[in-house]
Amino acid sequence: MSVIDDLKNLLSLDIRQLDTLAETLEKEKACLSGSDAKALELLTRQKNEILENIRERAKQKIRLLVAMGYRPDSGDPSRFIRSAGLDGLYAFWQEADSKLRHCHSLNENNGRIINHLQKRLCRLTDIFRGASGQQKLYGAKGQQTTVSSRTVLASA
Repeated sequence: MSVIDDLKNLLSLDIRQLDTLAETLEKEKACLSGSDAKALELLTRQKNEILENIRERAKQKIRLLVAMGYRPDSGDPSRFIRSAGLDGLYAFWQEADSKLRHCHSLNENNGRIINHLQKRLCRLTDIFRGASGQQKLYGAKGQQTTVSSRTVLASA
């Protein structure tokens, strides 16, 4: 089997697993809206396993590309593949890249949902503690902190 065939096989595995990852991320989004912690834990394990497989194949793909003459410091591998005239391999690479970008977008959306849920939980915690009427300041990373009469902002 040639190096090109090996790369195509690795990319087709990536494409299938990225489809699975996209489905997992969609399920994760549904679980986040339903607050199903057990299902979220299972989905997180599945997601991590898929990502680990994709990372391992990425290392294998780089090794194969280096064997073909690609230099990692020369830029994006897709440019090397296209300049080598490997149109079939380039199509696989582009499809995998497109699916990866889609998964990244889904993951970012889920991250925003998680961030919103964390803010809501902090707000509820403030209400339970009786700190809901107190002023808020923003920290260096954009997080809100409650300022109470016991909080010292500065001293001389």
